[in-house]
Amino acid sequence: MARIAVIGAGMGALAAAARLAVAGHRVTVYERTETYGGAVRRFERDGFSFDTGPGLLTLPAVWRDLFVKTGKEPLEACAELVQVDPSARHVFADGTEAALPNASRAGVVSALDEALGAGAGGRWGDFLVRAREAWDRTRRPLLEEPLWPNWPVLADREPYPSVPHKRLLRTRRAGTLAEVGAWELRDPRLAALLESHALAYGLDPRVTPASAAVLPYMEHAFGMWSVRGGVRELARAVYERCLARRVAFAFGAEVTRIVEKDGRAAGVELGDGSVVEADFVVAPGAGAVGVPPRGQGEVGPQRGLPSRLTVLLALRGGRPEGTAHRTIVHTRDREGELTALFGTAPAPAAAPTVTVLRPGDPALVPDAAHEAVTLSVVVPAGAEPGTDLVEAVLSVAERALPGLRDRVLWRELRTPADIAGETGVEGGSVPAPALAAAGGRLLHPANSTALPGLFTVGGWAHPGGGLPHAGMSGALVAGLVVEGPRFRGSQ
Repeated sequence: MARIAVIGAGMGALAAAARLAVAGHRVTVYERTETYGGAVRRFERDGFSFDTGPGLLTLPAVWRDLFVKTGKEPLEACAELVQVDPSARHVFADGTEAALPNASRAGVVSALDEALGAGAGGRWGDFLVRAREAWDRTRRPLLEEPLWPNWPVLADREPYPSVPHKRLLRTRRAGTLAEVGAWELRDPRLAALLESHALAYGLDPRVTPASAAVLPYMEHAFGMWSVRGGVRELARAVYERCLARRVAFAFGAEVTRIVEKDGRAAGVELGDGSVVEADFVVAPGAGAVGVPPRGQGEVGPQRGLPSRLTVLLALRGGRPEGTAHRTIVHTRDREGELTALFGTAPAPAAAPTVTVLRPGDPALVPDAAHEAVTLSVVVPAGAEPGTDLVEAVLSVAERALPGLRDRVLWRELRTPADIAGETGVEGGSVPAPALAAAGGRLLHPANSTALPGLFTVGGWAHPGGGLPHAGMSGALVAGLVVEGPRFRGSQ
């Protein structure tokens, strides 16, 4: 039985802790804040309840597997998952709307044909077939296995089978997500639908590789799910599973240094100067305190990814029957939005793409005569959003929710500074999932490190950001600790 110190109580760390405890190890989690979950938090006021991190879940099988492997109670006995339908309602720049059924290719094709015109659904359906091929080519090395030592194979090869396109007397193939939209989908609304999946992770579609086609494919193939009571209930269930497996937690315990002895990790030093010995240390990704830099030729940490601004709205008036859980209101100024987010000199706040969450969950409101609505937009890391941006977000949201301002009882803002405080990540940056191609720019450092006995977990380590990826990261770290370097992932 080994002593294992886990730094931080984010979702990936919790997943690793539960699996390691079941394997017979003595696990203690040291969390500098007073609660668990990392960015998966909850804000409550006057009977209203809001998720302040992710509001929906894809690939729930990752968390189901965790509960199967760590105890007799399945996930559904500990948290109630509900498949949302439609998966999303889209309000495009020209006012066109489309509600896309959840996990139904035929339904999505039909809905897009009806909303955007004959042929639109077919083009999107054909794209999903190609996206599935990219998924099949990358699923194991990017999600289910430790990062390959020969990772440049993933970096240099584009797995998306793009369609040949005649351009300037040359035959070219799409190399970026924006080119896929322009050359293969051939409709600015379909392009906006595609690009919104990258933008949601703070990725610039103009330079994001075509392999990001796996992001809409994941949503299409595995569906979008809500958690009754909010996604924070998933974090609670995982935390309680850790407790049931006798994982110990020390809250308000900041780790200031990873202790080394005889060339390997040997424990952690806390803010009060005390040292806790350990046989293994699990830290929260690249850039965490004391994590040594990778060796030459290794994948480096992603830098400068954007953050989020979230506006929590308590509304008078109930949620109408048939309201979509999620509505994406697309910007009317694509270039302006991308310049503001990714330009070297950010432009003034314009009218950004806004995600509107309107969960039909009675546990989140004081009564049926009120509604809890969350608006979220991508903003530069470290930004201090002003009144102009907040008002712009509300104006955009009113395209999907007319009369919104007249219903507001109160609002609460969650800024990049709040995310930084909860996660410890500079500027409140939010990690993106690992993606192939692009020279490895969107890969994440391996879970094993240059220091024996030290492993990294969570969104800033392989396989990157997102709730399912956090769970996969925890599984990979547990496998590497238990089985050693020979571990090659789940079979």
